[in-house]
Amino acid sequence: MTTTAIPTGDASPSFSPSRSWALLIYVFRACLPARRLGIIALPCLAIIGSGLLTRTVPEVTLDEAFASIAGVSMFGLALPLGTLVIGDAVLGAEVRSGAFAFTWLTPARFGEIALARWLGGWIVACVTLVPACALAAVIGGAPGQAGPVALGAAAGAAAHVALFVMIGAITRRAAVWSLAVVFLVERLLGAVLSGIAQLSPTWEGRAVYVGIADTPADMSRSGIPEGWDAVVRLGLLTAVFVIGASLGLRRLRLSGSRD
Repeated sequence: MTTTAIPTGDASPSFSPSRSWALLIYVFRACLPARRLGIIALPCLAIIGSGLLTRTVPEVTLDEAFASIAGVSMFGLALPLGTLVIGDAVLGAEVRSGAFAFTWLTPARFGEIALARWLGGWIVACVTLVPACALAAVIGGAPGQAGPVALGAAAGAAAHVALFVMIGAITRRAAVWSLAVVFLVERLLGAVLSGIAQLSPTWEGRAVYVGIADTPADMSRSGIPEGWDAVVRLGLLTAVFVIGASLGLRRLRLSGSRD
């Protein structure tokens, strides 16, 4: 049944730190149950496994082997899917179940809700996926790349979580659309069109790592900012996606889990 209640999302005239803190704490308490955290463990294990796989690559140095594997398996698959699970958990899953109505009807501003959901998801990514990337570098015999790969993962995760939160605010089929974005837009179209890759958290997160770490020359991609320039690009993308999520919440039509 579609709810007919009127949202009060912008009734509060000013920003409230205590309200924003409560919204953030709610993300950890209600949006990330043990089952969802168990699913997040799978991409973390895949990332660590990539580090172990580095030692099996013959005829190249460990740094080169790790860079090649990280560019494909970590940034190309494990990190996008891991952040998808997190981004869907903090908003899309609640919208589908109907539980988001309890937040939607509060006096909290829509911008505060979107920011809290993104920040909560990013914090979860930073304490799960990002350390796994650094650990993979150490396990793979490339400890000097632990910092750059962690920075690339953190910056890419920030934009990815914001993207998936925005999708969750726009459509009830957030998981399906998020998968389509990862595999069809970022992986397929982004691999051949630099214009799409420049707006892709997957490719830009990889570019952060490539621009800072000592990686093979063939990993650089023309037309895409690398290193700290890529961090700035990802910061801008994150801001745009969070704003998009806020606007999406204003137009969100909530319905029950049976609809």
